[in-house]
Amino acid sequence: MSGRGLDVAGLVMARLADSYRLARAILLDDGEAEDAVQEASLSAWRRRDSLRDETRFDAWFDRILVNQCRDQLRRRGRAVRLAALPIGFEPSAAPPDTGADPDLDRALDALDADHRIVVVMRYWQDRTVDDIADRVGIPAGTVKSRLHHALRTLRATLEAGHG
Repeated sequence: MSGRGLDVAGLVMARLADSYRLARAILLDDGEAEDAVQEASLSAWRRRDSLRDETRFDAWFDRILVNQCRDQLRRRGRAVRLAALPIGFEPSAAPPDTGADPDLDRALDALDADHRIVVVMRYWQDRTVDDIADRVGIPAGTVKSRLHHALRTLRATLEAGHG
């Protein structure tokens, strides 16, 4: 069945809470997470014809959402670099306070988008390596490599903060 016959809007609505939690864990910011979910929902609607099988909706939508989060993280990185230029103001580049563990938030914020995404999906969503690979659109070996490097970076960042 093509995407036109599927109730993409209904499927998105049913996943809003899970989608927000994923985006929030990746972006570490409530407002940005809401924006990411909204943009991903709009993108899913526009691309609904590319969804061929309703049983694949979760992976299909997660890929759209993760890509949206990745884009937002990259834009944030560019904004932080631009903010460092002498233009009269310097907004804070510190990670937002989530009220959870500020050291962990700081360590997650130190990861690049690709590494943060696999860590969040593996340890916050408890997804398997193969499931992450499917949802992100990369080989399982790449997921394993990114997890290895991300955990090493997280460990070093957390140890530096307590040293």
